[in-house]
Amino acid sequence: MSGDAETQSLTLEFNLSHPPAKVWRALTEPELLAKWLMANDGMRPVIGQCFTFKVDMKPTPRWDGIVHCEVQAIEVHKRLRYSWRGGPLDTVVTWTLEETSAGGTVLRLEQSGFRLGEGQTVFFDGAKSGWQYKGDRLVDVLGNLA
Repeated sequence: MSGDAETQSLTLEFNLSHPPAKVWRALTEPELLAKWLMANDGMRPVIGQCFTFKVDMKPTPRWDGIVHCEVQAIEVHKRLRYSWRGGPLDTVVTWTLEETSAGGTVLRLEQSGFRLGEGQTVFFDGAKSGWQYKGDRLVDVLGNLA
């Protein structure tokens, strides 16, 4: 990314009792994504695939509630990376799945590219709490997934 502003990443880990294949489904199947993350227009795990997430909110002058994404990297059941652009944000989200010895998954989320010098601190702080909340919803969706 260009520019002189310092960038920052946030990282969260979720220790899940579900196997990577099940977690992968929740990360890549549009109807499951909609249940825990956001409504989307058909995310598919294909490099170069563009899709959007839509937040259920009233548009503001800074953001219309739409996140534009493009799949950048895929390792089935191991890693998924896509751009995350909305309002003033131009970041990248990377999901890494690691199977535990008990058959569960350590799911690591990294969202990188926050330009804190460009007034994005509020978005960075919001993303931290937002992703934690979404992670809790993911646990609920996985618990109800056959």
